[in-house]
Amino acid sequence: MYLIVGLGNIGEKYQLTRHNVGFLIIDEMIKGQNSSNINKSNFKADVYKVGYNLFAKPKTYMNLSGEAVIGIKEYYKIDIENIIVIHDDLDLPFGTVKFKIGGGHCGHNGLRSIDSHIGKEYIRVRVGIGKPLNKEDVSNYVLSNFSKEELNKLEGIITHTISAIDALKGGESINEVKSKFTLK
Repeated sequence: MYLIVGLGNIGEKYQLTRHNVGFLIIDEMIKGQNSSNINKSNFKADVYKVGYNLFAKPKTYMNLSGEAVIGIKEYYKIDIENIIVIHDDLDLPFGTVKFKIGGGHCGHNGLRSIDSHIGKEYIRVRVGIGKPLNKEDVSNYVLSNFSKEELNKLEGIITHTISAIDALKGGESINEVKSKFTLK
């Protein structure tokens, strides 16, 4: 069983923001699938089961994402190596997609929270959103909507990312996925 977690913030006003790219990918992954919604109060997330895998969108807001992940992980006894977290990455140019296991949180509060609850050795799908010209604008930037041009490109990025995650779920190693699916 894999737990695929998309990071984002709940609420309509955040729906198309850069910080919500994880939610957008999860939504696309479960669209058209025969999914069942799992409601358990200790999950603190919208959790969907498709086949043998779980897909989650934390309802805790970004900075507390680890609270949602640990509840699901412990309930289903999911090994950390079977957890895939999809998140936005300021340090990567828009459209870049990279994969890794472990590492630092690089200032990403969602990752910081997950690291503090379950450790660092989960699979990370890093989706580049670029960065603002002025470092002081980071908060506003990640919470701003994608531009129309970015939204047009995002569909292909999401499709590509889903193919990579499907390869991971299908048993390909992180190194195989890196070599086949990294987008620069």
